[in-house]
Amino acid sequence: MTPDYSHSYLSVAVLSILDVLFILGVLGFSRLIQRRHAYPEKLTPYECGVPPIGDARIPFAVRYYIFALLFLIFEVEAVFLFPWAMTFDSLGTGGFVAMMIFIGVLLFGLIYAWGRGALEWV
Repeated sequence: MTPDYSHSYLSVAVLSILDVLFILGVLGFSRLIQRRHAYPEKLTPYECGVPPIGDARIPFAVRYYIFALLFLIFEVEAVFLFPWAMTFDSLGTGGFVAMMIFIGVLLFGLIYAWGRGALEWV
């Protein structure tokens, strides 16, 4: 005896249609009750309270991107250190040695970046 899956598919289809109709109804209702008072101050782009003057495409120094990448690298290190610390006693000597190699590589990278001046903000 094979189960009848058409009832399951029909219920999923009906719920999907109801979801789409609900979303369209909410968006349409919000469109009906919104205020449409467009004045010049409202139409200007807001950039932290500073009036936009000049071209938006200004060059950024590469050091800011490098600084952000270094931050991400060391955040990933913290993500790997937490589970290791939680299971430290069950990993044994091999787990300890592997994590010391990992920390050593990251420490070498930090010393290298520091020596190259990548951690200088200005």
